[in-house]
Amino acid sequence: RMNLKGQKTQITDDPVKNFDKWKRKYNKTKKRVKLVQKTTKKRDWEVERGNIQKLVNKYSEVRYHEFTYVFLILMMLLIMPSGLLEAQYRQPTEIQRQTIGFALQGRDVLGAAKTGSGKTLAFLIPVLECLYREQWTSMDGLGALIISPTRELAYQTFEVLRKVGKNHEFSAGLVIGGKDLKDESEKIHRTNIIICTPGRLLQHMDETATFHASDLHMLVLDEADRILDMGFADTLNAIIENLPKTRQTLLFSATQTKSVKDLARLSLKNPEYVWVHEQAKFSTPATLEQNYMVCELHQKVNMLFSFLRSHLKKKIIVFFACCKEVQYLFRVFCRLRPGISVLALHGKQQQMKRVEVYNDFVRKTSAVLFATDIAARGLDFPAVNWVLQFDCPEDANTYIHRVGRTARYKEGGEALLVLLASEEKGMIAQLQKKKVPINKIEVNPEKLVFVQQKLEAFLAQEKEQKERAQRVRPEET
Repeated sequence: RMNLKGQKTQITDDPVKNFDKWKRKYNKTKKRVKLVQKTTKKRDWEVERGNIQKLVNKYSEVRYHEFTYVFLILMMLLIMPSGLLEAQYRQPTEIQRQTIGFALQGRDVLGAAKTGSGKTLAFLIPVLECLYREQWTSMDGLGALIISPTRELAYQTFEVLRKVGKNHEFSAGLVIGGKDLKDESEKIHRTNIIICTPGRLLQHMDETATFHASDLHMLVLDEADRILDMGFADTLNAIIENLPKTRQTLLFSATQTKSVKDLARLSLKNPEYVWVHEQAKFSTPATLEQNYMVCELHQKVNMLFSFLRSHLKKKIIVFFACCKEVQYLFRVFCRLRPGISVLALHGKQQQMKRVEVYNDFVRKTSAVLFATDIAARGLDFPAVNWVLQFDCPEDANTYIHRVGRTARYKEGGEALLVLLASEEKGMIAQLQKKKVPINKIEVNPEKLVFVQQKLEAFLAQEKEQKERAQRVRPEET
């Protein structure tokens, strides 16, 4: 070997010996670090990764019925690092018991269960645990992608993630329309877990140069049937084309339609099919009491006002057909003063207003929320006593998702569907076909409060509101 002056020098730096020397030094350091870790008191929420890993490996080939008790133990192990105990999640639901095991094995899953059955934790627990096992850091970029149909559902999922993942060090982001695109673009490439809506995600894929998903570990499609029903099929296909083929995919849906099965065929590899309530006698929770009444069109507002006046201490969601109807009747009932706090949630509101209304209704112990079907899918409003459908739903599936806002997680609840005489035969036939148990009740004329005169006086004073009332037409929410 020559030095800089051109003189020969003796070769003393043998690369093989140097490597052996480095390796001995590394092993000594590693042993010292392990010794320090053993003698250091662990924080309350810490748990050895090896315990979970051994448990998963040991039972990776066991069938479902043997998994049931195993994963009760596994859930207890997962409680510590993920914050499940602080969030009051103590017992896994049926969909969680059946899907978490497959997801932790790295299998693709197509899961279907009734609304309110706990699907959110069925994918959040595997997401956190799999990234934890991989020791994912901000330097690794995007590890998990969770796609939701609406901003409200994405926001709710993000809040649940914040609770159960509070003791992890992963970075997480909420990527939805209505927020500042530039601010998202600056942070998105350092985010480990992204919860998003399809349109906004595709916008970042097209416009944000620093964003890529080439190392994606897990894709979750939440409420996949609703994503497709809302017309996001092409958007979803474009997103999936930009994702690596080696990823793991979890697809969850309340109903299994042809479009969902087509999507599963395109995006999942040899999936495990989990249909929790496939053989159930009814498609709605057993703790939900369901009734319907036939009401003349001109009596519907009187009926609604009377209903609210007789349920002042309850938490109620009232579903309407369109945004304009919600806007109009919200202003009307604020003037009529039924004696209960009235809120409104619809698609024409600014994003921050929608979040504010959602949080306000969650906090209240008694209130009524006037809403379009934007609130019908996936949203978890605690302790809702009643779901009242002021307008006939589009189909039986929409009805099922609306009433799913109450009687969640084995709690009780009541639902009332208001129909016109012309709607009764067709709607009830659809519900019977979908295995929905519903009873007919009659309007009690003695309890009916007439607000027609007050309504007419309000319309006379508010010419603008009268014109708006005349323009009300069904529209997209």
